[in-house]
Amino acid sequence: MSDSNRTTRGIGVRRRLARAGAALAVLVGALAGATATSGVAQAAAQGPCDVYAAGGTPCVAAHSTTRALYARYAGPLYQVRRSSDQALRDIGVLSTGGYADAAAQDAFCAGTTCVITVIYDQSGRSNHLTQAPGGGAASGPDNLADAAAAPTTLNGHRAYGVYVAPGTGYRNNHTSGIATGDQPEGMYAILDGTHYNGGCCFDYGNAETSSNDTGNGHMEAIYFGNIKVWGYGTGPGPWVMADLENGLFSGANTGYNANDPTVNHRYLTAMVKGAPNQWAIRAGDARSGGLSTFYSGPRPNASGYNPMHKEGAIILGIGGDNSKGARGTFYEGVMTAGYPSEATENAVQADIVAAGYANSPATAGAVRGTGSGKCLDVPNASATAGTQAQIYTCWGGANQTWTRTADGQLTVNVSGSTLCLDAYGGATADGTKVVTWPCNGGANQQWRFNADGTVTGVPSGRCLDVAGAAVADSTPVQLWSCWGGDNQKWTLG
Repeated sequence: MSDSNRTTRGIGVRRRLARAGAALAVLVGALAGATATSGVAQAAAQGPCDVYAAGGTPCVAAHSTTRALYARYAGPLYQVRRSSDQALRDIGVLSTGGYADAAAQDAFCAGTTCVITVIYDQSGRSNHLTQAPGGGAASGPDNLADAAAAPTTLNGHRAYGVYVAPGTGYRNNHTSGIATGDQPEGMYAILDGTHYNGGCCFDYGNAETSSNDTGNGHMEAIYFGNIKVWGYGTGPGPWVMADLENGLFSGANTGYNANDPTVNHRYLTAMVKGAPNQWAIRAGDARSGGLSTFYSGPRPNASGYNPMHKEGAIILGIGGDNSKGARGTFYEGVMTAGYPSEATENAVQADIVAAGYANSPATAGAVRGTGSGKCLDVPNASATAGTQAQIYTCWGGANQTWTRTADGQLTVNVSGSTLCLDAYGGATADGTKVVTWPCNGGANQQWRFNADGTVTGVPSGRCLDVAGAAVADSTPVQLWSCWGGDNQKWTLG
């Protein structure tokens, strides 16, 4: 053996040992997680993209508005545009490899509203997501997400997700390194498992570069929602499925997969991956535990899905042809080159759990209507379930003191009973009464405080509304389609 051969062989051995050591370090680092001390954001020892790289399936797109996805990433996470003067501001991290600098957004957007204009790609490939153009299913450009509509915390540090209301969408049709044809790839997204609908299609992943439906197998994206037109799983939904174009697949073929359960974790890890005649769905609670495999097997046997014809665009919140009737909330997600192993994905899940996603802390006080100046009030401090809430002159009573809980409820203590603000009967239509009811954890008792001052019901997306835009004492409140009126705007505190 020549000296050069010995040198080459020695380098190969060292490289294999280095890769093995890196993979072990990733697993240990991911399981150990990151910590925050003395209010200072600490960089993670490893991020999810470091885990994927160690597993031989590097990230080729990495999007997050909440944190760095590489331990050494120190660039911008996203960009916001201020409505008052159209000024732009990049929002970065508090420290290298750390959490989003939410305070920078709050200061920049104070006294006005902001939208998210760019979600930067941290992989270095410039696969940034921007406002989606029109497509075959719907004209565009699509709406941009309210920058403050999805508050969250990570290990106690405030951040904001991407709140996708119907009509909102992001896209990149000119990417680098994203799988095309039948090339293997993986992807994950962290989503709000309580924010969804049956519209088409809340997706994140690989789509057509023309914004048009170009046929079966031209997409491979994570879908989340409860539509049943194509595939579906057990229970009422929502389900994690794959949008492969002209079909949402829960398993081997179009239709029912008994192994794809309803999943509605407040923070949800959703994964889809695909390779030649092989694909899988995995998911789990992003705050604890591991991943479950809902499907792993061959491609659907319908024409066009084996081999696949992926085109390599990236979408968020919409379908491949710009179908934009869905809703959801996105916090972070990546796409990889290559088909990740389950061991790698399990280590990524451990990193996600260690990131410490949690709801924003509870706050309390009067809920005051912007249009009327009056307070959300329980009539006569009644503890009777089903009492319709109203507005009334603010006077500081217990029946006007509301607590916004970490789970998104609005609670009030009246006559010794703690009750929740509730969309009566779980209804979602315009005119649904908003009442007080014993707290039961239902989605119809969850409310979102949005940056524009509206308070929306989670299942309906409709606004807490003072009936008829009246300002008189004892005017009832209800659900109504959001239209921007002052009778739909509130402050808490």
